Amino acid sequence: MAGLSLLTLLDDIVAVLDDVALMSKVAAKKTAGVLGDDLALNAQQVSGVRAEREIPVVWAVAKGSFLNKAIIVPIALILSAFLPTAITVLLVIGGIYLCFEGAEKIIHSLFSRHENQQAKQVRKEANANQDIDLVALEQSKIKGAIRTDFILSAEIVVIALGTISQASFLTQILVLSTIAIALTIFVYGLVAIIVKLDDLGLYLISSAKQNNNKFKNIMGEFLINAAPLLMKFLVIVGTIAMFLVGGGIIVHNVPLVTDFIHHIEQSFLNMGALLEYITPIILTGLVGMTAGLLCFLSVTLASNLLLSLKK
Repeated sequence: MAGLSLLTLLDDIVAVLDDVALMSKVAAKKTAGVLGDDLALNAQQVSGVRAEREIPVVWAVAKGSFLNKAIIVPIALILSAFLPTAITVLLVIGGIYLCFEGAEKIIHSLFSRHENQQAKQVRKEANANQDIDLVALEQSKIKGAIRTDFILSAEIVVIALGTISQASFLTQILVLSTIAIALTIFVYGLVAIIVKLDDLGLYLISSAKQNNNKFKNIMGEFLINAAPLLMKFLVIVGTIAMFLVGGGIIVHNVPLVTDFIHHIEQSFLNMGALLEYITPIILTGLVGMTAGLLCFLSVTLASNLLLSLKK
């Protein structure tokens, strides 16, 4: 009997772990958009420090990210257990915020290019100037990156929890813990690689000169040229993902929008497999862009109104 009970227990454990693996995979797919943005933003945040301090800065931000998730995951689980409707509300708020952030990025990049160039010049001068307090500058970067990570981590956890809301409480704990740990390691591991690409390129070029190795020289130049392009690519993909993920959350959780989009999708039925496939994606992106633009305009108007009242 004892042996039978042990086998039953092991079977239950395997079943739970199988559910956790499956749901973790689904949750990871749902959070992929936020993950791309998380990767791009954090790579930007920690870039600009001296080469020898890049990895320590990435590690400091990664530790802050683990702490963020250690705070967010229990709160999300408690809300899911005692106030499940709050998860849907937070999910929609998170989706709207993603759309707002995407719209803000685009508008800022279109109308603040001169300011961006000035900011880059300030960072360059700070790194070159020995009189600048580099420790304070580094700590400021770390704090800013951790604040950004807190917002994105909250979105990732809430989106992941939304995909497993019907699972048992134990499964939710295991899935969220798995997602939190795995994604943090994945994101900051990639961030560390990205910020060191140019250094690797310089090393290969230096080594090529010593050994007269043309292949190393070509690879080094490729990495140096590829690093900024990769950053730009991540920013673009992350921005698109913001609208798709945020728009998808709104479409699936706001009944009025759900019905409207479903009605439009019906018009494209039987018009070809490709059109049927891309129509929901385009509509979701348009919902995300519209929500983001409306939110940005509202926030801008409210900010200007508050400033005028203070005067």
